[in-house]
Amino acid sequence: MAVVGAGPAGLAGALTAAARGVRVTLVDGADQAGGQFYRQPARALGARRPEALHHQWHTWERLRDGVDRHIAAGRISHLTDHHVWCVQRESGSFAVHALRGPAQEEGVTVRADAVLLATGGYERVLPFPGWTLPGVVTAGGAQAMLKGGLVLPGGRVVVAGTGPLLLPVATGLDAAGARVAALVESADPRALLRHAPALAAEPGKLAEGAWYAGQLLRHKVRTLSRHIVVEAHGTDRLKVVTVAALRKDGRIRPGSARRIPCDTLAVGHGMLPHTDLAETLGCTLSEADGTAVRVDDEQRTDVSGVWAAGETTGIGGAALALAEGHIAGRSIAARLHGTAPDPRSWAAAARARTRLRTFFTALEAAYAPPAGWAERLTDDTVVCRCEEVTAGAVRTAAGSLGAGDLRTVKLLTRAGMGWCQGRMCAPAVAGLTGCPLTAGRRPFARPVPLGVLAGLPDD
Repeated sequence: MAVVGAGPAGLAGALTAAARGVRVTLVDGADQAGGQFYRQPARALGARRPEALHHQWHTWERLRDGVDRHIAAGRISHLTDHHVWCVQRESGSFAVHALRGPAQEEGVTVRADAVLLATGGYERVLPFPGWTLPGVVTAGGAQAMLKGGLVLPGGRVVVAGTGPLLLPVATGLDAAGARVAALVESADPRALLRHAPALAAEPGKLAEGAWYAGQLLRHKVRTLSRHIVVEAHGTDRLKVVTVAALRKDGRIRPGSARRIPCDTLAVGHGMLPHTDLAETLGCTLSEADGTAVRVDDEQRTDVSGVWAAGETTGIGGAALALAEGHIAGRSIAARLHGTAPDPRSWAAAARARTRLRTFFTALEAAYAPPAGWAERLTDDTVVCRCEEVTAGAVRTAAGSLGAGDLRTVKLLTRAGMGWCQGRMCAPAVAGLTGCPLTAGRRPFARPVPLGVLAGLPDD
C-alpha cells in the first residue's frame, strides 16, 4: 500500500498496516516525518531540546521509533521530499506520481494495491487591509518557522484571528523569546458555553486549553476576546495593527479601535482539508460543506482501494487523526489479505473518533469566522495575491457581471489562477460573492514540469 502524508494519520495508518504484514510505502513532501503537528527542526540545526516545542512528545517518540523499526525490517519504505501531484487508477492498482527533491523537477512513480490519503489540511486565510505587508504571516506559518527552523517571525508579535490554534502559537512564541503584545480572538467566550455538553466529553482537551490560557496569564499576555484586526499599517513592512471590539451582531463597536505597535502579525481563521488528490481520483466530498472527503466507518472513500484519514476527512486535530489512521490501517491490512475486517479490533479507536468528531464539530461552531468580515474589506484590498485581484474586482464579477460560482469569478477576474490555484483566496472570494466554498477539481494537485509529463508512458 501507499500512504500519502507522514503526519499523525499517515504514520498511524502505516504502522498499523505494517504490523499486520503489509508492505508500506510512505510518501511525504517533508524531509522528516511528523507533518505540521509533529514538525521537527532540520537536523543541521542540532536542536538540543526539540521536545520543548511539543506538548505530545512521547506520542511522537512512539510513532517515530515504530516507523524506524519497520523501516529496518523492510516493511516500510519512507520516501522523503516526494511531492505527490496525482494518484491514478490503473486496472486494479494505483500509480502515485510525485516530484522528488527541493526543486521538484524529477518525476517518480510509486505502484500500490491500495492508497491511504493522509494529506492533512491548510489554513483558511481571510484578507483585510494591509494583510499583504511583510511581517504578516499565518498563525500556522509562524508555528512552522519556530518548530522547523527554530526562528522567531519577529520580536513583537500580535497573534490574531479565531480558533484553538492561536493558543499554542501565542504560548510557543512567548516561550521562545518573542514579546506577544496581544492575543486577539474574534470569538465570544460565551459561545463555548453553548456547546458545553459536547466539549465536556473531552476533559483532556479542555485541560489542555486551560493550561495554554494559564501560560498566557502567567506571562501577562493581553487577551482581547471579541476583537478583530481591522487593518495592518506600514510602508516597507508591518509597524502597527488596528484592532477593534465586535458587537453581538458582528459589527465593529464604535469608538473601540486601538493601535498596537508590532513587527509581526500571526493571523489565522481555522483550517480546511486538503482534498486535491481525492478529487482527482473521483472521491465524493461530504454533503455537509463539500470541503472534506467522505468516508465510511472503515475510513474507506467511495473509490475502491482508496482510504482517507486525518484532516482530509474533516479538521479535528492530532488525536482524531491518529484514531482514524489506526482504523484505516487495520481495514487496509485485512482487505489486502482477502479477509473481512473485524470492527471489534478497532472499537476503542472508533469510540475516540466519535467523541473527538463531536468535540471538534462543537469547537468549529464556537470559533466560526466573525460575521460581516467580507463587508469590511475595502474595494482596493488585494484578495488574490498571486494575480493581484482586488475585492472590488471580485464584487464587480458577482454583481454587475452576474457570476454565481467560484469558477465563473475565476474566469472573469483571474482570482485563483495563480501558483496556489485558489487555496489561499477561495474562502475570501466565496465570502465576498456569497458563492458556496466548493473544492475545484483539478487533474494535478501541484504545478508539474512539462518534462515530467512528457516522460510518462503514453497510456
